[in-house]
Amino acid sequence: MTPSPPNAPAPAVDPFGNYGYAVLTAGALACPDRTALTYCGERRFSYAELDRAVNRRAHALLRAGVAPGRRVAALLGETLGVAETYLAQFKIGAVTAALNPFWSAEVLAAVVARSGATAFVYDSGMDALVAEVRPKLPGIGLWLRLGGPAEDAVDLDALAARCPDGRPEIRGSGDDPLALFYTSGSTGLPKAVLHTHASALATARLWHDIPREADSVFGTGAIIWGIGFPAIAGPALYGRMHLVLEQDWGPENFLRVVPREKVTHVSLIPSFFSALLGGDAHRGADLSSVTTIVLGGEPLAPALLDRIKERMPQARVYGYYGQTEAPYSVCGRLDGGGQDLRSSGRARTGFAVRVTDPAGEPVVGEVGEINLAGPHRMACYDGRPDQTAEVLRGVWYVGGDLGRIDEEGRLYVLGRRSDAILKGGRWTPPAEVEEAAAELEQVVEAGAVGVPENADGDEPAEQRLLLAVVARAGSGATAEGIAAALAERLPEHQRPDAVVLADELPHTADASGGPGKLLRREIRARYADRL
Repeated sequence: MTPSPPNAPAPAVDPFGNYGYAVLTAGALACPDRTALTYCGERRFSYAELDRAVNRRAHALLRAGVAPGRRVAALLGETLGVAETYLAQFKIGAVTAALNPFWSAEVLAAVVARSGATAFVYDSGMDALVAEVRPKLPGIGLWLRLGGPAEDAVDLDALAARCPDGRPEIRGSGDDPLALFYTSGSTGLPKAVLHTHASALATARLWHDIPREADSVFGTGAIIWGIGFPAIAGPALYGRMHLVLEQDWGPENFLRVVPREKVTHVSLIPSFFSALLGGDAHRGADLSSVTTIVLGGEPLAPALLDRIKERMPQARVYGYYGQTEAPYSVCGRLDGGGQDLRSSGRARTGFAVRVTDPAGEPVVGEVGEINLAGPHRMACYDGRPDQTAEVLRGVWYVGGDLGRIDEEGRLYVLGRRSDAILKGGRWTPPAEVEEAAAELEQVVEAGAVGVPENADGDEPAEQRLLLAVVARAGSGATAEGIAAALAERLPEHQRPDAVVLADELPHTADASGGPGKLLRREIRARYADRL
């Protein structure tokens, strides 16, 4: 790495508290020749080389007018550009609004307008989308482009090529804002989750809790834009691993890249392996390098774990749970026999998890709201104090998921609170009632919902439990008989207050033409008057 000149000014902050410096430059100082990053099998960087490339981009941003503290909207889909640009902005203390390249133009324009960004960096793959939203963003005074020159935009690649590769003045550290990472936005606009240098660095310590070796290789795809960077790419670099970046991380490319790069570590959702192992293409691929698989985002079926272990018996399999507001909060090994597959594990080192009842009191062995705490927790929802106050309660983040925690501290995630039924002062995931009903011989399908008794006041409203069932033809089932059978199987707070027999239950339309997700809100609308 090119040393700073002797008369260079001292950093404005402790550099090791700066996310970009701690994640990358510290590695370049300790192991300059170790491979840091491989891009699509075409380019390879040592830690020193990647640090110099990021430094050039940081100097280019500064020369273009991106001062420390300036908010920069980043619309990047090309993974190497994401890595270099994010890290450069982090080093100089700019605040990155990490945009989702799959948003519609309407959502994108609204999010950027709300972000406070006055600069906008994008790559050539986003030209069409930028052309559509640019007239709607008069507050953006500086446009920067990766991938070559364009009218009315700074050619950031050309500018970086003319810049020095020495360390820029490090700005931003500790509790200073690092970036806005966005929620999925299932209702309304995505919320801007503000993370600091300190919170992102806490997340980066993931590999302190999951084993890695000196020659570990982490493979991933384009998901590193947004929260995927501090949750996936950042931890790999912070752990001084070899980060393999691909544009496509689907099963077909996975089977090419893993043998080529000798990938050892991956973080994926279980359904990825359902697709990978569902056909025969994987049988000829050498997957023997894979030592660690981290799974989250959806439940893992025992049969799928068995198939993963049969195909890759050498791999350790871990589960995790977290949210954009508190990434990778919980983790645990799934294939060692010491943990129930339904559990996501225990709180990571230095983090905490608890479950609270409707009154906010901690409970063990009962269903309640999941609370997460630790230095990785977000600072706030940017510009949304009311929404922040709803989820930050003292040191705890309470994001609306229900779960159960056992006496060993293992967390079981059960779903969203908005779907749960509150009866007798206790929450019940609808699936627990539905599964009990489905075990009855006369029941084909069941859907459970809660109907509020009184929605006034600030406290959660007590509900009455309504169960709609489709009976098996010719079974002679009655609503009263099903209710009586369930009363013998379920505790009081899970027993239906009314059972309705239905010809069919409402579902979303599946892409294959079959029934999709159960529409519980439609069940409530149809049958609430039966209570």
